[in-house]
Amino acid sequence: MLLFKKKFLEAIRAGEKTQTIRLWKFRRMRQGQRSYIPGAGYIVIDSVDAVDLETLTHDDAVRDGFDSVESLQVEIEKLYPQASTDGHRPYRIRFTLLPPEEQEKARQAKEAKKQRQKEGG
Repeated sequence: MLLFKKKFLEAIRAGEKTQTIRLWKFRRMRQGQRSYIPGAGYIVIDSVDAVDLETLTHDDAVRDGFDSVESLQVEIEKLYPQASTDGHRPYRIRFTLLPPEEQEKARQAKEAKKQRQKEGG
């Protein structure tokens, strides 16, 4: 699951925000994985790459929902004020929001899994 601030959810639902930069101690997602964004829906992970914050480009900023690299870097610093000193590493996660018919299939699969677990336990 990927969590986002509410201010980004509309851009994700509209397909305008297709990337996020996360600072993790280790890679938590992989290409091809399906995940969920509360308030937006199911996504598929297109890529997960370790990056250096200093090498982020204008394209990274736009995909992430920002007007400039500087504004993206300011947001990262606000979200992760001590991450650079505690062993975290930046990862660029690119994703695609699944279309409505795939959203429904994903919901059904999750419900079926819950039901199997309930019956088995």
